[in-house]
Amino acid sequence: MTTPTLFRNLARLTPGIALAVGCLSAGGVSAQQIAQQAWGKICSKVQETDVCNVKYDVFTSTGQLVTSVNVLQSKGKTNRRIFQVAVPSGRYIPEGIKVQIDNGKVNTLPYSLCLPDRCLAETILSEGLVQALKAGGELTLTSTNFRAKKNPVKITLKGFTAAFDGPALKRDQVQNRQKKLEEELKKKARATADKLKAAQDAAKAGN
Repeated sequence: MTTPTLFRNLARLTPGIALAVGCLSAGGVSAQQIAQQAWGKICSKVQETDVCNVKYDVFTSTGQLVTSVNVLQSKGKTNRRIFQVAVPSGRYIPEGIKVQIDNGKVNTLPYSLCLPDRCLAETILSEGLVQALKAGGELTLTSTNFRAKKNPVKITLKGFTAAFDGPALKRDQVQNRQKKLEEELKKKARATADKLKAAQDAAKAGN
């Protein structure tokens, strides 16, 4: 298994929700639609290599991927450190993903691969970047879709240091995180459906 494939597989270690990201390609996502999963570390043994991923995921209330950040490190037969961001497909590739920590310098992360459901951009995880993430308060990631609309997503860096320096999540903790996320998504989906129904009822009453 090659290192890029190994990292892409690990980036998906958190049990997934069905991702239908096509409709995100045409526009942004309102804050009310977003469900976030806090920073956490997931580790796995892949052949002769130990791989850990410190990740943070953002979804819409319907389970669609908005942004996923993966801070990947492998040790053993393969030794690599990668900072990777995943966004929905339908991106304007030459723009890359703009990365900014707090009010600092804006850097461009080039895309490395686009799959049917997402595009990945990545760079080497330097010690300087790790320290900047640890010291920062907020990470802003901005991709541009095929209609030239910028889609900025803000991610808190609170909890990053504890996840990066701390132990990996145990299996039951990963399952609990996923259960909590699914419950939050269902709650937001119900709230969205209720608002839509209320609007429809109001429109009918107006007629």
